[in-house]
Amino acid sequence: MDANVQQLQSFDDVPDTTITTPVAAIEGTKPNQSLLPPSAAKSQEKWQDIGEQVSQFLADLPDNLGKFFNQYQQLTVTIVLIAATIVTGKVVLAILDAINDIPLLYPIFELIGISYTTWFVFRYLLKGSTRQELAEQIQSIKNDILGTQDS
Repeated sequence: MDANVQQLQSFDDVPDTTITTPVAAIEGTKPNQSLLPPSAAKSQEKWQDIGEQVSQFLADLPDNLGKFFNQYQQLTVTIVLIAATIVTGKVVLAILDAINDIPLLYPIFELIGISYTTWFVFRYLLKGSTRQELAEQIQSIKNDILGTQDS
């Protein structure tokens, strides 16, 4: 076996197993004429046309997307923001559901929420003067965010 491996050290040493005899031409055909039946030839042409159309579409895709985005920029941004909001909401709900599955954590958060709500009601909502103070704080925050000053 080693002798066979040593003998075939280059591609020139490999015996030629290719067919060297020419294939006989079918009578009545031209040299480059397809040997497919007419229906298959039409089908092949249709597939070639479809392939060319797909290729042209993919070649023009970046330009078409740029034109579409420029024409419908505000609509596109709005749709993307709505989709991002939906995905964010689903992620937040999944996280909250995971937190609720942890033993004792759900009742602790519920107790904290009830305690804070009780404190907020007693601090800001029972008396008229504290309600006025809360309204002023809310207006101040609005002015800081919007950048407007109301006199």
